[in-house]
Amino acid sequence: MEVFTSSELVLPYTASSVGEARRRLIGDLAVAGIYEPGASDVALVLSELISNALRHATPLPGFTFRVCWRLLDDSVEVAVSDGGAETVPTIHKPTGWAIGGRGLGIVDRLSLRWGVSDEDGMTTVWAQLPARQDSSERVVAGSGVSAG
Repeated sequence: MEVFTSSELVLPYTASSVGEARRRLIGDLAVAGIYEPGASDVALVLSELISNALRHATPLPGFTFRVCWRLLDDSVEVAVSDGGAETVPTIHKPTGWAIGGRGLGIVDRLSLRWGVSDEDGMTTVWAQLPARQDSSERVVAGSGVSAG
């Protein structure tokens, strides 16, 4: 089986695309030998970035957004591209009773680094996370369930 070095998906600008992206990412990470806890952290960050794009940004042409990930030497980089928004993605400090506003705080906590770029009418929010290759606990592809 071929191990991925990078993947790119163009998905519909709908909430159901979050699950599709997570399943594909977890599958690629499993094939590359990246299991728990790193795989769950990468999947969580990707979900947060997609959710932020769906909530705050506009879609790309065709009512889509783009998701990419790539395996580096000791990390995984994930990125979500959309049509941009009126505001720049920033970390907020929500009150204890706030319903939202914690997503980029989670991204910041779990990531080695993250950032935002704008070019050609497209905004990309990316994050780089540590990725241990360890077979002691693996994720069953597509399920989010650990098997050890």
